[in-house]
Amino acid sequence: MIVSVENIYKYYNGEPLLKDVSFTVEDKERIGIIGVNGCGKSTLLRILTGEETFDKTPDGKGSVTVSSNKTIGILKQNSGLDSDESIIGEMKKPFAKLYAILQRMKELEGQMVTLHGAELEQVSAEYSELSAYFEAMDGYRIDVRINTVLWGMGFGEVSRDRKISTLSGGEKTRLALAKLLIEQPDLLILDEPTNHLDMATLRWLEEHLKSYKGAILVVSHDRYFLDKLVGRIFEIHKGSLRSYKGNYSAYVTQKKMNTERQSKEYELQQKEIAKLEDFIVRHKVRATSAKAAKSKQHALDRIDRVEKPDESIKTPKILLEYDIIPPKELLSVEGCELCVGTGDKRKLIAENISFNVRRGEKVAFVGVNGAGKTSLLKLVQGIIPHEKGRIKWAPNVKLSYFEQEHNYLHMGLTAFEEIQNRYPSMSELLIRKSLAAVLLTGEDVFKPISVLSGGERAKLCFCIMSLNRGNVLILDEPTNHLDIDSMEVLEDALKQFDGTIILVSHDRYLLSKVASKIFEIDGGVLHEYCGGYEFYETAKALQEEEQIENKQKQEVVKPPVKENSGYRTRQQRAEDAKKRQRISAVEKEIEQIENAISELEQQIADEKNASDFELITSLCSQLEEQKNALDEKMEEWAQLDG
Repeated sequence: MIVSVENIYKYYNGEPLLKDVSFTVEDKERIGIIGVNGCGKSTLLRILTGEETFDKTPDGKGSVTVSSNKTIGILKQNSGLDSDESIIGEMKKPFAKLYAILQRMKELEGQMVTLHGAELEQVSAEYSELSAYFEAMDGYRIDVRINTVLWGMGFGEVSRDRKISTLSGGEKTRLALAKLLIEQPDLLILDEPTNHLDMATLRWLEEHLKSYKGAILVVSHDRYFLDKLVGRIFEIHKGSLRSYKGNYSAYVTQKKMNTERQSKEYELQQKEIAKLEDFIVRHKVRATSAKAAKSKQHALDRIDRVEKPDESIKTPKILLEYDIIPPKELLSVEGCELCVGTGDKRKLIAENISFNVRRGEKVAFVGVNGAGKTSLLKLVQGIIPHEKGRIKWAPNVKLSYFEQEHNYLHMGLTAFEEIQNRYPSMSELLIRKSLAAVLLTGEDVFKPISVLSGGERAKLCFCIMSLNRGNVLILDEPTNHLDIDSMEVLEDALKQFDGTIILVSHDRYLLSKVASKIFEIDGGVLHEYCGGYEFYETAKALQEEEQIENKQKQEVVKPPVKENSGYRTRQQRAEDAKKRQRISAVEKEIEQIENAISELEQQIADEKNASDFELITSLCSQLEEQKNALDEKMEEWAQLDG
């Protein structure tokens, strides 16, 4: 056991933020803490580290116990780094004791050259003891450990002598996490560790944490991260902490089942209570039945009341529909350049960008920060011009755009005025109703947009998208400012939308639920992955393995290439021609299967078929068969094209 928490409270202005919280953290456990903003997650972390005090119960109960031989490390949002220090200087601080031992060993080595007899034996004994400890603590691999973590956390190309004061806020957070990983405390506490990480760094961090020797307690909105890492979920709701076994997806399933069961138990109990109360009212005044009424009252008093399921959590309603069906071949982009800036500051970040989007596809663009994902979304919409190549939209396309910084909102207007200006024919009642659907109610609709929170602005943007009824949704980081409940509402809306979606997001849980095709911008080149996010992750892992193998092969001396090595026999040329024919045939088969999948998905989504259980079951079975067939053809195509 590392930490034990029993019956603690935390009050602010007389109101309990945390109440009667109890749990333990065992060695090597991985625990995720979730809850709405302001529920007390970060406060609980500060209590565990002793940065904040807790309150006890009225009878004096309440304790936080940390095992005496265990260490706790926490990732703070303000990094906690020394701004005047260099990167390498900060990374060496966790090894201060080992560096001191190493220095002492060098001093002893110098002394042993001149000493003799008993003095030499004494110094030699000290040296042996220090050397054994230094080796046991892996002291000879300090530099390797530092460099491994720095490379993994995205500092591979950054000068180790760079001052921390020159780093951005996101870089400081990543460096603070790197330092914490090097320190290796028995309990690693992380508060939103994925906020400033790109996907490559996230993958490295997840793999590193899977093999972490200590326990991990993490607060995160990154549901994919929680799914990959944790085996237990703590949910804080209305001050209480409830524990669920399994990862985030398991928590969602368990909570839904618990809520349904509690709702049924509550309804049954309320019926029983109503019967008892009715009997008591009707019989307590009658002399002949007063005794029976008194007995029923005792039974009523003894009932262990089931708490009413919490219905106070309100979530936005996002309805995404369209009126016009566009052609099947929706968007064609050929040979475009992707640039940022203007004039002398104009910078080319990707070239020869070519891809197609078909009606009903849900495609996602991924890549490291600065790869040009947002610029690409603006390029295809004509927000930024293109000097080379061709961008062609099919007729009858109506775009609805969600911009991550919400810059198309007019900050001086109120939410009500924003909708009114865009849709002047809408009645005031309908405007208020539309805003209420995304939880903008009361006086909030008359506040300037500039004072609304990021989450409230995002919900206003979704309200505008719903009213716009576009058949193509272009979304740039739509979940950045949303809480988990709102994220899940958005996911459901996007999954049910049978139009076309073009998406940029770091939210891997959203990508895994929505995207059917992934485009990655890597090193200025666009790569296409004809599958969802899980397919993309698997492909990337295989590519990384191949890169490692190729590097190892390069170290082996290759035999000289013969001058006639480019010559191919008649049989080889015939085999190549046969291979090209098969590739062409497989590509046509893939297109046919993709068309079949698209048609099946449309039939499943059709409301007319929703009540026909047998038909839906048959369609789902066919869809699964077609997807399996597609996987087989894609694998054959990859082998042929390899």
